[in-house]
Formats: sequence, structure tokens, C-alpha cells
Amino acid sequence: MADKTIIVEQIGSPIRRDKSQRATLIGLGLNKISRRATLKDTPDVQGMIRKVHHLVRVVDQGK
Repeated sequence: MADKTIIVEQIGSPIRRDKSQRATLIGLGLNKISRRATLKDTPDVQGMIRKVHHLVRVVDQGK
């Protein structure tokens, strides 16, 4: 069974944000605007996306 994946894209800058939000972006594999990362769709990743929802956009939710 294939794991579900999710593609997120960074749309905002972490400048003047809390350090934990910058660390969350790095944990998601993002650190520059327009960079995309393909991640497994797990509750942990969903929580990280929720924390920085104003800085990222979900591009695609694959299989």
C-alpha cells in the first residue's frame, strides 16, 4: 500500500516571525519562497502545516 503524499509550497517569508515557525519551515524542507516539498501525509506533518499555514500553501494531495 502506497503512503499518501502532500506537496506544500512556501509562499511567505519567516522574517520577523517566531523562531519556532522558522524551524518548522526547515523541518518541512522549506527555506525559500516558491520552494516545494513532497511529504508523507501524517498527523505530524499536518500539525506542522497548521502551525505555519500563513506561510505555506498545499499544492497537491496525491495518493
